[in-house]
Amino acid sequence: MALHVRGTVLPDGEVRDLWLVGDKVTFEPVADAETISDGGFIVPGLVDAHCHLGIAYGAKPIESVGQARELAHQDRDAGVLAIRDAGSPYPYPELDDEPGVPRLARAGRHVAAPRRYLRDIGVEVAGEQVAVAVAEQAKAGTGWVKLVGDWIDRSVGDLAPSWDAATMTAAVEAAHAAGARAAVHTFSEEGVEIMVRAGVDSVEHGTGLTLDLIDEMARRGTALVPTMINIRTFGGIADNARGKFDGYADHMIALRDRFPSVVLAAHEAGVPIYVGTDAGGGIRHGLAAEEMLYLHEAGIPAVDVLAAASWRAREWLGFPGLVEGGLADLVVYDADPRADLRVVRAPRRIVLRGAVIR
Repeated sequence: MALHVRGTVLPDGEVRDLWLVGDKVTFEPVADAETISDGGFIVPGLVDAHCHLGIAYGAKPIESVGQARELAHQDRDAGVLAIRDAGSPYPYPELDDEPGVPRLARAGRHVAAPRRYLRDIGVEVAGEQVAVAVAEQAKAGTGWVKLVGDWIDRSVGDLAPSWDAATMTAAVEAAHAAGARAAVHTFSEEGVEIMVRAGVDSVEHGTGLTLDLIDEMARRGTALVPTMINIRTFGGIADNARGKFDGYADHMIALRDRFPSVVLAAHEAGVPIYVGTDAGGGIRHGLAAEEMLYLHEAGIPAVDVLAAASWRAREWLGFPGLVEGGLADLVVYDADPRADLRVVRAPRRIVLRGAVIR
């Protein structure tokens, strides 16, 4: 049966009627459609553009597809109806088109330097093997690969790039040749500069960004997924490093403290920014609303945060929003989230793939 929804539809802000026929949206009236929501503010389904369904809380690989499904449902029930899994040690392709699971864009496993990432999570390879590993992981994903651009180097006691610039450039080129986009984990100043100039498609975290590099990202159209929830955990990381890697600890605190101003500068420069929580590992799932509020707290206007979490993020990942023939994913809120973004914590109605979730 077709479904009918009426309310103020964002981003246009007009009161409209939508009909959901199967998994598609139409503005043409459908006789005998069931009205499931009348009033409120209708937003294209939210996106978590950086999370990990294949990593359990505590930074261990999940053990079954059922665990991935459960984590996806936690995000869905918070209004997240599309997910970019930014690296998974556990493959779960059977969920790609499963009813009740948010739409998925997946990377394969993280590609990392030996002993320079979380244990058992990534594929760890030396420099001469990186491009080959990237091509392999492109086949394991659905349009994305994930590179670990930097990590703590215990021999120097601080963050350092995983490989040299030539190796990273070749890795990005290998991803593109395989038909995939490349995302990079990076905290450090040197690592993020190497990766942006290597042509990476999205910077994850990006705490080391400078104003000059932000301008370069804007020129190239390189996206930033700040994961501000994750960055707020840097204090605990620093505490654990004290006494052994004091320089690293101080560096992490400095990166954390300056980060809100970095994110605001990126927004003002026109860098595409998308909402991502980094759920999986040290962050719980279902926290997209909190990430949105942190971006707003950094100074980004509510409507731009909504775009970063909804219609622009969906377009970026190839999941059309509430347009004629678009996908039947939507969230309804009682009040206008443009006026009070805290509304996104409490969706009244959630529809995924044309089916009512709540």
